[in-house]
Amino acid sequence: MDKKALSTLIKAQALGLGFDLAGIAELGPAETAPAFEVWLAHGYAGEMSYLPRGAEKRRDTRLPYPGATSAVVVALNYGGKSPSGPIARYARGDDYHDVMWAKLDSLHRWIEVQLGQSVSGKAYVDTGPILERDLARKAGLGWFGKNTNLINPEIGSFFFIGSLLLDLDLAPDTPFEADRCGTCTRCLDACPTQALVAPRELDATRCISYITIESRGAVPEELRESLGALVYGCDICQDVCPWNVSFARELTEPALAPRAEMESPSLVDLMRMSPERWREFSRGSAVKRAKRFGFLRNVAVALGNRQSPDAVPALAGALVDEEPLVREHAEWALGKIQSR
Repeated sequence: MDKKALSTLIKAQALGLGFDLAGIAELGPAETAPAFEVWLAHGYAGEMSYLPRGAEKRRDTRLPYPGATSAVVVALNYGGKSPSGPIARYARGDDYHDVMWAKLDSLHRWIEVQLGQSVSGKAYVDTGPILERDLARKAGLGWFGKNTNLINPEIGSFFFIGSLLLDLDLAPDTPFEADRCGTCTRCLDACPTQALVAPRELDATRCISYITIESRGAVPEELRESLGALVYGCDICQDVCPWNVSFARELTEPALAPRAEMESPSLVDLMRMSPERWREFSRGSAVKRAKRFGFLRNVAVALGNRQSPDAVPALAGALVDEEPLVREHAEWALGKIQSR
C-alpha cells in the first residue's frame, strides 16, 4: 500500500472512531517555537514550571518520541452548544485525556493490523512537550484565533487536540495558512480579566482558566470580582467567537456527557465538600487537577461574587477548613456578602 492510500485510510479510521477532524503532519521544527520562548520570557506561564522545562523538546516535534517521523493529529468536539456554567464545558464529563488516549491507542492498533507489523509510536493528549496547535495547523485542522485557540471553519474551537506520533512514512496534509479572524476582536473585548493582551497573545496569569485550575496560590484580589461565578475554567472567549456561534456542535461522544453535578452544580453544596466527598466528585474527572483546596477557593470567590445570604452558613463552616487557602477565601466571601 502506498503512503497516500494508507494516509487516507488512517484518517478515515480516525473519523470512524469518533474523532471530528483528522489530518497528518510531518514531524520537524515547530514554527511557533520562537514565539513560545518569547511568551515564556514575558512570564506569561506563571506557575506552570513544566513549560520551560520542556522548551527544548517543544522546538522540534521529532524529539518527544525519538524515531517518529509522522503525526496523525485529531480533534474531538466536546459540545460547544451546551449551556455555559460554573464549570467549563470540557471538564463536565469523564477526563478527556483518558477518552482521547483510548481512541488513539485503538487507532494505533488498527494501523498495526493493517500493516501486519508492529509500528513504533505514542499517543499524546495535552501532556507531552509538544506545541499541539502548531502540529494541528500543520496537519490542516485550523488556524490560530485571536483568542489563541485553534479554530476550524467547520466546527469552531470547542474541541480537544490529540496526536499519534508514529515511526511511519505518511503523506502530510496541506497546512492551514489562512487567517479567518479578520478584523473581529470580540474575544479580546469580552475577556473579563483582559488576559488577551493583544491578538493571539495570552497572559496566562490573568486568564480565568489558569487562575482556577493551574494556580496554587490565592486569587489576586483585584481579579476576584472578574471571576464571577466561574469555578473551573472559562469559555467566554470561545462563547463570543462568531465561528462558534455559527458552527459549534452538539456533544456526540458519550464518555464526555456532563455529569449532573458538573453541569448545574449548587455552589453552596460544593462549598460544603469534605475531602471524602471531593474524592468522589473528582474521580475520573479533569477537575481533579485543581485539587480540593483550589476548587473550594474558587467556589468561595464565586459565592462572594454572588453575595447571596444563603451562602453564609456554608462559608462560615469553611472558616475552620483544614486548608488555609479555603479559609482565606471564605473570609473574603463573607466580607463581600456582609458589605451588601
